[in-house]
Amino acid sequence: MHATTTLPSTHSHPATRLAGLLLALGIAAVAWLLGRVVPLIGGPVFGILLGIAVRNLFTLPNAVNPGIQFASKQVLQWSIIALGFGLSLTQVAKTGLESLSVTLVTMTTAFVTALVLGRLLKVHDKLQILIGVGTAICGGSAIAAVTPIIKPDDHDTAFAISTIFLFNVVAVLLFPLLGHLLHLSDLGFGMWAGTAINDTSSVVAAGYSYSKAAGDFATIVKLTRATLIIPICLILAIAVAVREKRAARHAGTASDFSLGRIFPWFILWFLVASALRTAGFVPVAIQPALHLAAEFMIIVALTAIGLSANLRKMASTGARPILLGLGVWAAVSISSLLVQMAIGQM
Repeated sequence: MHATTTLPSTHSHPATRLAGLLLALGIAAVAWLLGRVVPLIGGPVFGILLGIAVRNLFTLPNAVNPGIQFASKQVLQWSIIALGFGLSLTQVAKTGLESLSVTLVTMTTAFVTALVLGRLLKVHDKLQILIGVGTAICGGSAIAAVTPIIKPDDHDTAFAISTIFLFNVVAVLLFPLLGHLLHLSDLGFGMWAGTAINDTSSVVAAGYSYSKAAGDFATIVKLTRATLIIPICLILAIAVAVREKRAARHAGTASDFSLGRIFPWFILWFLVASALRTAGFVPVAIQPALHLAAEFMIIVALTAIGLSANLRKMASTGARPILLGLGVWAAVSISSLLVQMAIGQM
């Protein structure tokens, strides 16, 4: 679940993805090696930085776009599923319940801040919703999910995705450093990253840059948070339907809205993988290899996300949406820490 500069979608033969995949794999291999040399930064961070550098310093051919898009979406989902093989279902359920109270507070904070600050900055309602949802739940995926419901202009969607992506990059670089300065425990940092960083790729990158335990915990917290996209979309769909019915008798919910389309199905496969591990079908001897594979796939996905980022387009979005995104992100980050302090989970 991540925000990138939109690449052309493709339904062509898998062979068309080869160039982009090879590019992402090559850069990811370099990032993985650098992460071993400088573990404080880590492979995921090197991956996204190298991807951004290559994308904006060189002119890439259109032939690489399908493979980059595939790596930034499908490979990321596979990496999350692979992580499930190393986590027991009991641990997943326990972590999800432990994080729910913090998640609900941060979500409420995100929406209230987006509403109040958005009005102060004179950002219109639909862009407020897009940035609020993206920050509260799961970045670009949440924005994509609510777009057919509230029907914003393409320009607004680009604004929101660029803004969310900017703070994802900042979070991956900044959160581990702040976590060490604040002397957060592995679980405390995992909770903070999982509830305060926008999308899954950035949560995973920041979590595992801190420690394996923090990464495991942050991943589960984030996946629990991502499932809340369903009730949020349903609430928005009902609100839009009511508003449209009041405006015109023939209006209703968006015709292209469906629960099956917005549900993050890879979360179910993550739970299946975790259930197989819990039931003893995953030998202990191969679990380190599975985790290593998951770690490398994460680096590949982060590299592809970096390769999707056009800094010029991000800079052209203007100051007000970026200020709104910064305000909402700061409010969520601070509220997560305050709740953890209040309940003694840091």
